Amino acid sequence: MTGIVVGQGMDSKEEQVMEKSVSVKPPRNIFVIACAVLASMNSILLGYDVGVMSGAAIFIRRDLHLNDVQVEMLIGSLNIIALLGAALAGRTSDAIGRRWTMALAALIFLLGSVVMALAPSFAWLMVGRLLGGVGVGYALLIAPVYTTEVAPASSRGALTSFPEIFINVGILLGYIANYALKGLPDNLNWRVMLGLGVLAPIFLGIGVLAMPESPRWLVMRNRNDDALKVLFRTSDSPAEAHERLADIVEGIQYAQRKADESNPGSIPGDPLKSSGEGPWREIYRPTPAVLRMLIVALGVQFFQQASGIDATVYYSPVTFKKAGLKSEGAILGATIAVGVAKAGFVVVAAFLIDRVGRRPLLLTSTIGSTVSLLALALALAFIGRATGAAHQLAAYVAVIAACGNVAFFSIGMGPVNWVLSSEIFPLRLRAKASSLGVAVNRTMSGVVSLSFLSVAKAITVPGTFFLFAAISGLCAVFIYVYVPETKGKTLEQIVAYFHMKHSGKTSNPSELELGESQEPSRHTNDGDAERGGGTLTSI
Repeated sequence: MTGIVVGQGMDSKEEQVMEKSVSVKPPRNIFVIACAVLASMNSILLGYDVGVMSGAAIFIRRDLHLNDVQVEMLIGSLNIIALLGAALAGRTSDAIGRRWTMALAALIFLLGSVVMALAPSFAWLMVGRLLGGVGVGYALLIAPVYTTEVAPASSRGALTSFPEIFINVGILLGYIANYALKGLPDNLNWRVMLGLGVLAPIFLGIGVLAMPESPRWLVMRNRNDDALKVLFRTSDSPAEAHERLADIVEGIQYAQRKADESNPGSIPGDPLKSSGEGPWREIYRPTPAVLRMLIVALGVQFFQQASGIDATVYYSPVTFKKAGLKSEGAILGATIAVGVAKAGFVVVAAFLIDRVGRRPLLLTSTIGSTVSLLALALALAFIGRATGAAHQLAAYVAVIAACGNVAFFSIGMGPVNWVLSSEIFPLRLRAKASSLGVAVNRTMSGVVSLSFLSVAKAITVPGTFFLFAAISGLCAVFIYVYVPETKGKTLEQIVAYFHMKHSGKTSNPSELELGESQEPSRHTNDGDAERGGGTLTSI
């Protein structure tokens, strides 16, 4: 029996809401997998940039004579700039569709790669980073949203983890490019490394032509027949396709009714004035149930980056140099080991996420990363005092611990946080909440990557990793207390669970998904709850 677990046992009402047995595993849908793969190619853009910049920065520093602050700006600025792309991606995808938003992301990133490869100065490098960051922001938001909207519940977890797989594939490709091109002259090698970033956007631009549009976007444009055609190809059965279409239509109609009420002079039912989403005030002034959703989603996004994964990946050459590796070949070779571990274990996570569940993977990931970070910090601290064989042993431990950190990260915190962020919110809030999650994630990534060298100077490299280990430990506690299990549940059931955790009452899941259930009760003089069509507290 599977059910939501939040650190304590559930009562019978909660089990009634969240329990849904699955007796027959549906066949693998190749078309859905192909759509998820193509959408997730967006994530290669970020992954390749992360991987290639970790090594390219060595040669850029020498060629353009950069200082530590400029290197931090070059590496970390992309994550901050990505916030702009993420902020624009929601409205853009509603206006031109999910599919063409992916193409736009690829085009912007391609332009950024060209500018960086040809940059004559640090200033022009930063212009390229601006363009690349906007493209990455678009890609980070649109890939999981598109995949969530086309995937059936039976495989949503695995498919929504695809973007994280492709991020790691991109990181590995960047590491390999660094190692393969290190022998070129310093004024050429980093340019070729960065210039190779144009290949992924070109492939993605071609792939977009073969992708269907999101069925939710098609319904928003009153193209229900086209949406049903897509759903027939992306659902486990015709009955599920019709059920999914009915849920989407109901959600859009609800949002349009609300838009009609707030804009009485507008055209009734105009699909262009509503994308089926709730207002931002539902995010900024949330009900208790929505607040709990935000705590879970944004908390996991915060801890994913605050525990220092980008320091391990972006600054792995710095870490391995501190570990005693001398030559650039040895340092860049060790980064490939990190890339292999990161990419390999995220594939394992994709196979396990719909079998083992989200919560066990998250707990395994955070506990394993905490131990690995502690081992890395201790090894780096010991290296400064050891000599001979002991020094070499500590160096091996440091490399193994770094690989262990990224491996444990990739089996849980890497992919699962994006899955949670895309599935725990009701339809009307999903795009806005996803944008907010990307903002938190990229902000913390930027803080870590912009400050790592400065913090390491202040408290040493081992001290910095001790700090990351402490944050990772706090993350494990947070997950144990707050994060539920959502494996095998429909999006409506997940929303109903969060409502029940607040109110203790059951409700129609579709009603909760749409926000139709009753606002907090207003009691009349005789003590009876006054309402306009239901008995439940609104989420």
